[in-house]
Formats: sequence, C-alpha cells, structure tokens
Amino acid sequence: MAQFFSLHPEQPQPRLVRQAAEIIRGGGLLVLPTDSAYALACQIGDAALLERIRRLRGVDERHHFTLMCRDLSEIGTYARVDNSQYRLLKATTPGPYTFILEGTKELPRRVLHPKRKTIGLRVPEHAVVSALLAEIEGPLLTSTLILPGEELPMSDADDIRDRLGKQVDLIIEAGYCGPEATTVIDLTSGSPVLVRAGRGPLEPFGL
Repeated sequence: MAQFFSLHPEQPQPRLVRQAAEIIRGGGLLVLPTDSAYALACQIGDAALLERIRRLRGVDERHHFTLMCRDLSEIGTYARVDNSQYRLLKATTPGPYTFILEGTKELPRRVLHPKRKTIGLRVPEHAVVSALLAEIEGPLLTSTLILPGEELPMSDADDIRDRLGKQVDLIIEAGYCGPEATTVIDLTSGSPVLVRAGRGPLEPFGL
C-alpha cells in the first residue's frame, strides 16, 4: 500500500521532503501535486518505472513524458534551446506550461518520443515540487495523472489513494490541487504550436 504524506503547500516539512526523496532514489513511483494538476513522477533512468506509468496512463511509447526541472539552466542540460526559445521559456517559467523540445544526449533514448526524439519540459511553480527537486538535485520524469478513459486529471488525494494505493509507492497531498492540466506548447518548429490548452494562458505565445 502506498505511503501517504500531507505536506504544507507553502512551507513543506523538510523531514517529509527528505523521506519522499529517499523513496524516489529507491525506485519508487509517486503521485505529487503541481501548480496545475496531480502528476505521476519517478527518477529518470528506470525502464520498469517508465512501463508502470505507461500502464497506469494507458499510453504507448509515443506518449510525451515531461521532465520537471528546477530552473531554466537545468532545462538547457536536457533539451536543445535556441535564443528565441530561451526568451519564451524565461518569460513563462516557472508556471503551468509544458514545452515540447528536442532532447539532448543527457537523456536515455527510452524517455524520448521514438521518432521525433523530443520530450516535454517544465519548471513548476509549487513549493512542494521545488523542495523535492532541490532535495534530489535533479529533475523528475512525470506524466499528468489522467487515467484511461477519463478526460480530466485526478484532483482528490483521498480518491487517488482509494484507486491507486496499491499501484504507486507514495502519494503526496498538499491542499487543493485543481483538475486542469498544463498548457502544452511545441517549440520545435520555429513558431509556438498549441498541443493542449490548459491552465496556462496563451497570450505569451501569440496564440
């Protein structure tokens, strides 16, 4: 059965953050709140964890996973970013946006889109996620917690525990987490392309 941590949404308890980081380093799969919706999250390199997320989400290898990063410099380690892309990222992060970018060789091939070699990247604006990323000193591989056959992400921690308590290792609750996923913007073609309208407004991208 999954462990269940209740963290303060603005000042997360360091002891619980450290315990969550230990679960991640030990190969755990967790559910965590973000500035948009709940997400499934794990460390980057574990193929078995990748498959667990795909089974839970009901998606195939063409699904774009997202790296949650601490800041723009970390995004630059894992994605190729030109000057115009960087300006857009700087103007809109941290925030409820996911950006599709070309991955670098720092990433295992299995986490990239098999044909496009792209991945989603984002810098969330959420104290719990920021504390966790700082503790593990690196990004998390994530996917919005939308179950097969459903259109909206799960938004209630107790409901998540009831339905997924035997399929994940840790559930983090930190107050209300809305049902609206991130806005997804593809930046690989020169001009921003809207992939999914979500919580983040479109005005910064001229869309």
